Order: sequence, then C-alpha cells, then structure tokens
Amino acid sequence: MGRILAIDFGTKRTGLAVTDELQIIASGLTTVLTKDLLKFLVDYIQKERVELFLVGEPKQMDNTASESETHIKPFIEKLEKTFPNIPVVRIDERFTSKMAFQTMIDSGLKKKQRKNKALIDEISATLILQSYLYAK
Repeated sequence: MGRILAIDFGTKRTGLAVTDELQIIASGLTTVLTKDLLKFLVDYIQKERVELFLVGEPKQMDNTASESETHIKPFIEKLEKTFPNIPVVRIDERFTSKMAFQTMIDSGLKKKQRKNKALIDEISATLILQSYLYAK
C-alpha cells in the first residue's frame, strides 16, 4: 500500500500532509514554495510510494468554486501529466484554514508562532487528509 499525499495549494505556499504506508495516520509533511512544488513532489515520489494525491477544493459558501480554483486547475493538469499513474482526488477544503488556526490555539502555541502561515498551510493539508481518511 502506498501513501496518500494531501495538497493545500496556495499561490505562494503549499501545505503538504501524508499518511503512513497503511493509510491510518495523517501527518503534516511540510510547506513548500508553490513555484518549487512539482520539483519537491518528483523528489519525494522517488523516495516514497504515493498511491493517491488529494487536492483541496476551495468553495464559496454557496458551493460554487472559489476564485483560487483558477490557479489550482493548471497545477492539477501539470500534476496529472507528471504523474500519470497516480490518481488525483479533490476534497472540499472549506474552513480548513480557520480550523488549522484554532488547532494552533488549542495546542497552546504562542501568538508569535500562530502567525507562521507556513505552519497553518501544513496543518490545513493535514486536516484535508484527516477528513478524507474519516470518510473512507
């Protein structure tokens, strides 16, 4: 069994989370600059077996696509072209950033640490992955 890799795509930074090989536990992996994302994924997949990409799907409250979707779709096309044997699944990511911030508060992080947007992106990717695993 391979890992599931979740992607919380952003125009500047992208948060990544991954499961263990048994697909039981979701853990934050890292946050990378979006311009370096495909290179990072190529390097990662040379070392680890990934079975599925999970890409967050931002939606408005009325269930329509968010404007950031215009940046995500071209990325997904590149992802599918680069890794044709790894399927891509989209998952609703509404509220993950707010939930990530609340998680940081609940875990006792200081105010200065909570301003770390890269950490918020990584936690958001982990929440996306956890919600997928729960629904599985």
